[in-house]
Amino acid sequence: MNISTVSRSGWTREQIAEQVAGDIADGSYVNLGIGMPEMVSKFVPNGREFIYHTENGLLGMGGTPKAGAVDLDLINAGKKPVTIVPGASFFHHADSFAMVRGGHIDVCVLGAMQVAENGDLANWSTGEPDAIPAVGGAMDLVAGVKTVYVMTQHVTKDERFKLVEYCSYPLTGSGVVDRVYTNLAVIDVTDRGFMLNRLAPGVTYEEVCEATGAKVHIGKTEGINTNA
Repeated sequence: MNISTVSRSGWTREQIAEQVAGDIADGSYVNLGIGMPEMVSKFVPNGREFIYHTENGLLGMGGTPKAGAVDLDLINAGKKPVTIVPGASFFHHADSFAMVRGGHIDVCVLGAMQVAENGDLANWSTGEPDAIPAVGGAMDLVAGVKTVYVMTQHVTKDERFKLVEYCSYPLTGSGVVDRVYTNLAVIDVTDRGFMLNRLAPGVTYEEVCEATGAKVHIGKTEGINTNA
């Protein structure tokens, strides 16, 4: 089986974001990491409301402003223009991190370079091209937020595993990831390791295993296409 063929299958980035948004409870306080996770804000299910927090001091962040309506004083932690929703509040950077460290944020969605089967997360590097050259607030987020979701492509552009037995990059946090969303599948991190939650359309269990650098277990999930 060719991993490069498998890696192009399944969900688009937007569809991955939609999967993530569908699993966040109504009324949750949510922090979105830089990059792919920012797309989650576009797919809030009907009838639900998420209150977005950003580390640079805003609670009640809205979506991307329309052309010509950018306020240069309104940016997220990734320095991208945002809007605010009614009731939004601004506060000191230290207060923002006190919310995170105090356990007041329900969900954070982060990108990843690697996720280990025990939930270890590596999402920064000083040696990779195009990588963010500092960990930023991610260490605080994974230590203080109640639920940590990772959103990423299943393998790298050069077909290296991103879901692995052990992380080879510096850790952002140890045993912190609850669930991983990729273009191929949604995978829970459990005491047994990686546990398949659901498959993207047209993707089989065997293909997920081929593209994963650790064992992927199957629980009682129904409707999974597998010959195992």
